[in-house]
Amino acid sequence: MELSCKSEYALLALLELADHYSSNEPLQIRQIAAEQNIPDRYLEQLLATLRRSGLIRSQRGAKGGYVLAREPWKITLSEIVSSIEGTDTHSSEYREAKSLEGMVIREVWQEAGQAAIAVLQKYTLQDLMEKRNSRQQLDLMYYI
Repeated sequence: MELSCKSEYALLALLELADHYSSNEPLQIRQIAAEQNIPDRYLEQLLATLRRSGLIRSQRGAKGGYVLAREPWKITLSEIVSSIEGTDTHSSEYREAKSLEGMVIREVWQEAGQAAIAVLQKYTLQDLMEKRNSRQQLDLMYYI
């Protein structure tokens, strides 16, 4: 199990939007892309997907851009990853195994997938922000 580049970029973009949630200040694609080092065109596609999933809203106009559709503490990592990857994280694919060994491997793999889903459902954007902020504090203290 690996975090795809798409999901990582989406999480970075949403973290940037979460940082500006309290000010209700919309961010433009170029701002998010520059701050998180994400290619503009790629980010544009990701934000469109996140908007269709109801995780963000877009505002038109000169001062337009993107904002979170809900509070950061109400958006789980599971929702984000499933919207980007196009998979339903609440169910897992079952394929019939051709051997006893294959069946055992699939059962263990399914259990690992369910554990990963449980972790992603446990954490929110707010949790990621708090983890990042505590790490920044540790780094700052280390350099003093």
